[in-house]
Amino acid sequence: MEAKEAVRALLDRLPDDCSMDDVLYHLYVLRAVERGQADVAAGRTLPHEQVEEELRKKWLLGAGE
Repeated sequence: MEAKEAVRALLDRLPDDCSMDDVLYHLYVLRAVERGQADVAAGRTLPHEQVEEELRKKWLLGAGE
């Protein structure tokens, strides 16, 4: 879907009384999801176990240092 079409579809789904901040937030989320899907399609992902291990090392064990 082209960018303008995606924006129009998003606007059609939002309530008529939404704020500009609501529109911008939903555009941000839409773009973040699109980027994530592109990363998955291109193989730019990490196994769940690797992410858990990296977070454990950084946040759980490193917190007491």
